[in-house]
Amino acid sequence: MRLSEIIKKFPKANILIIGDLILDRFIRGESKRISPEAPVPVVEVKGETYNLGGAGNVANNIISLGGSVSVAGRIGDDYAAEILLKELNKKNIDTGGLFADKAIKTSIKTRVIAGHQQIVRFDKETVCELSPLVTGKIIQFINKKIPVSDAVLISDYGKGVVTQKLISEIMRLTKKYKKLVTVDPKIENFSRYKFVDCLTPNLNEAMDGMGVHKLKNENDFKNLGKKILKKLKCRSVLITQGENGMTLFEKEKITHIPTMAKEVFDVTGAGDTVIAVLTLALSCGASLLEASKIANYAAGIVVGKLGTATVSKEELKESLSHLAK
Repeated sequence: MRLSEIIKKFPKANILIIGDLILDRFIRGESKRISPEAPVPVVEVKGETYNLGGAGNVANNIISLGGSVSVAGRIGDDYAAEILLKELNKKNIDTGGLFADKAIKTSIKTRVIAGHQQIVRFDKETVCELSPLVTGKIIQFINKKIPVSDAVLISDYGKGVVTQKLISEIMRLTKKYKKLVTVDPKIENFSRYKFVDCLTPNLNEAMDGMGVHKLKNENDFKNLGKKILKKLKCRSVLITQGENGMTLFEKEKITHIPTMAKEVFDVTGAGDTVIAVLTLALSCGASLLEASKIANYAAGIVVGKLGTATVSKEELKESLSHLAK
């Protein structure tokens, strides 16, 4: 099968990820009573774990499928940064492009989970644009990495790493060396992503990015995708729609891909999986439609898991084996 042959090539791919690094912290326990102090559940903590979030989760998804990854971005000078670097190094992810900035806190999202239910999430982070010093260091790093990478993936979580200056330099270098560029966008920078190979917003991001407040029907949705293509002059747009699957917009055609999820357990990080797998597949010679289909299968697997999750080659191959030849 063609899709399976593409997956076999994943270990040959070398991806450069540029974006916002986040540390995901999970506090797990049980809740059997309500607090007498306020109408909130009391969670008896049983354990605490850390996962890679943001651009780190994208990198982890690529590693879990056999690809090679370098990441570029910034971290703070704090304990969260130490844990984040430790987790990245454990996965053999190249961290040479991560630079410390003492003026910020490393982004950390803490989720408290009782049983299988998330009770609350609280975030500690600094949202501000890159300093000129860190910008210069990242640009110097990507000048070395882009020529030897198969694709550049921008993972924008709106924390300030992805600036106009950085985007301009990425586009200049990828054009010079004829490299693929994919983007998981946030609305703050939506209009800046011109001429990329594929943009992967979810439906809300696509609407907000284009200033659309309501879609009345299917025709409105199709016009939204076409509007993004026209405004950003990009090669394609893949709009993810949760339980309704995803739709690929190319200049000459629109293709809807139904969800492959058997059961939606947790959508945390599903967008990271989509952009990671899409970029891997494109790097290995897949067409936009083939890459989107493989990404759709991968997303269908991770939403059946709790927390920020990844998909393995074995899981992906097993899922694809049910596809009619």
